Amino acid sequence: MISEWTLEVALFLLAIGMIIASVRGFLGPRTMDRAVAADLIFFATIGFVALIGLRTGIDALFDIILIATLLGFMAALSMARLGSGGRR
Repeated sequence: MISEWTLEVALFLLAIGMIIASVRGFLGPRTMDRAVAADLIFFATIGFVALIGLRTGIDALFDIILIATLLGFMAALSMARLGSGGRR
């Protein structure tokens, strides 16, 4: 199993990544900068839930993670399509 220290370091690094993405989202001059920042924050949140699931041992969280990841992937595709102006 993963040690507590490793989980704490991973949670801390995810928090730093979310803070940096938030700053980029607020300061980004283009809409796509904000979209990428929102996507990064979403998937970092998924990482948080996964690590909390590892810590607590709740198996239902992993089903929630699977569904949320699929929805996030579809949202990322939609944002990419929007950023390209609808071109394929």
